[in-house]
Order: sequence, then structure tokens, then C-alpha cells
Amino acid sequence: MAYRYRYYFFLFLVFLPGIISAQELNCNIQVSAQRIQGSNRQVFESMQHDLYEFMNNTVWTNYVFSYAERIDCNILINLTEQLSADEFKGTIQVQLSRPVFNTTYKSTMLNFVDNNFQFKYVEFQPLVFDPNSYTSSLVSVLAYYTYMILGFDYDSFSPLGGTEFFQIAEKIVTNAQNAPEPGWKPYDGSRNKNRYWLVKNCLNKEYEGVRQFIYEYNINGLDKLESKAPEARTDIAESLKLVQEVYRKKPDPFMYLVQIIMDAKSDELINIFSPAFPEEKGRVVEILTEIDPANKAKYEKINSSNVP
Repeated sequence: MAYRYRYYFFLFLVFLPGIISAQELNCNIQVSAQRIQGSNRQVFESMQHDLYEFMNNTVWTNYVFSYAERIDCNILINLTEQLSADEFKGTIQVQLSRPVFNTTYKSTMLNFVDNNFQFKYVEFQPLVFDPNSYTSSLVSVLAYYTYMILGFDYDSFSPLGGTEFFQIAEKIVTNAQNAPEPGWKPYDGSRNKNRYWLVKNCLNKEYEGVRQFIYEYNINGLDKLESKAPEARTDIAESLKLVQEVYRKKPDPFMYLVQIIMDAKSDELINIFSPAFPEEKGRVVEILTEIDPANKAKYEKINSSNVP
């Protein structure tokens, strides 16, 4: 069974009003339709409201969450085209953050854009998720990203703790293989950047090092950074070797999961290691420029920063 936090709330707490919430997400939803002209603008307000209610009021797991434990995430839907009266096309950006122990800081875990988002939305029609069947692109995409969010969050609190949620996301993908909308099939998009390959990477044993990195980076790194900064930086540097091992094995040519994780963490890693001593900086920059060559110029800032 996956667990999320070091301390548990026993089930009898469900009888204390105002203490326990069944909902898992604190999800901010924004729908932008600026590029769509001449439409009934009310429909977009209704859409945003309905999606907010769907994400935050659906019970997604069998676990008990307190109000303070809800997972912070943001979803930005940018509509670029109205294909018919009730069909839309655009992008969906998914952001996930995690609180760092004993601080007010929230660490970005995910921040990426899915460009293959096409769906139908009928105003006032209920949004209902059925894990056993594909009912609509809109519901399935939102449910898929909910379980991806849960999976990454749980991975950050226990080793491979999010597996059960990634498995549900994989089932959603399987159910959608005959769907007419893009993003679900292996060949949709370019360079394996789609929902199919993201969850396949997460469940591929050859990528387990990336998921182990998520746990080590957060539990033995970020969560100790406030109280034991030098030790935490050393542990983070060691955790990066887990991603390096995966990168060198190259399970596939594109390694979508590695790219998503490094894109989310690049700025944070620069901030963490800028105060480090030169030897540690050099080791870390060497690893980072190998596993994330697209951000090489950014990582060079670590070496040029001053030692405290």
C-alpha cells in the first residue's frame, strides 16, 4: 500500500467534523479562450467552474486526506480553436508542487504542456469518471492527469509509492485506444511526447531510477535542506546519479520522463548548488549537463556563483 506522509491520521478522525476531507486535490483550474472569437463567452466560464468542481470534489482514492494534506496543483487549459458548437482544441498545462518539510517553500515537481488536447464540452452536462470505460476525452484527460499527479506526489514520499496511481492512469490510456481524439496512442505527437508514453515510462522498470530519484531528492534532500544544508546537498548530488544511470542506459531515444523531471527541477537545482563549494559544484554540473544537455547554459551559472 502506498503511503504519503510520515505521520498518519487514524480512521477515527473521520468522525471529527472539519478535520478530515475525502478530496485529495487542491487544484486551481484556469480556462483561457482568448484566441476563440465570436463565441458565447459564458460557456467558458461554465467550463472552468465545472472542471474545478470535477477535479476538487471527485474522490479519487481510498485514502484519507486532511484539508492541509491536499495536493497543490494547477491546470491551465488554453483553447486555440473551436471545431464545432461543443468541440474544442488546445493545450493543457499541468503543474504540481510539493511542500518542503519545516519550511513554507513549495517545490515544483511537474510543469509541462500537453499539446494534444481535443474534447467536447456540453454546458450543464455532468462530468462523471468511470475508471472502467472511456466516456469522453475531457473527463479521461483530467482523470489521467489526476492519477499522474497522485503518482508523482506519492513517489516523493515513499520509494515507488505512486505505482498504483500510475497503473490507473495506464488503464485510462488503454481504455482510450479507440478514441478519435489525439494524445492516447503511441504514435500521437512527436518524439514520444504524449500521454501514452509518459505513463509507460513511469511503469517501465528501466526508468525506476528516475522515480527513486524523486524520492531521494525530496526526502533526503529538500526536506533536510533547511536544517542540514551541506548534508542535504550531498544527498541530492548522489540522487542525481540515479537519473544519470537511466540516461546512460537510454531505455528509448526520447526519454520523455527524464525530460519532464529535469525541466521541472533545473532552476531549483541551480539555486540549491550555487552556494556549494567548487568541488561539489563541478561534480553536479558535470552530471546535469550530461543528463539535461538542453539546459547546459543554465547549469553553468552554478560554477560562476560565489561560495558563501
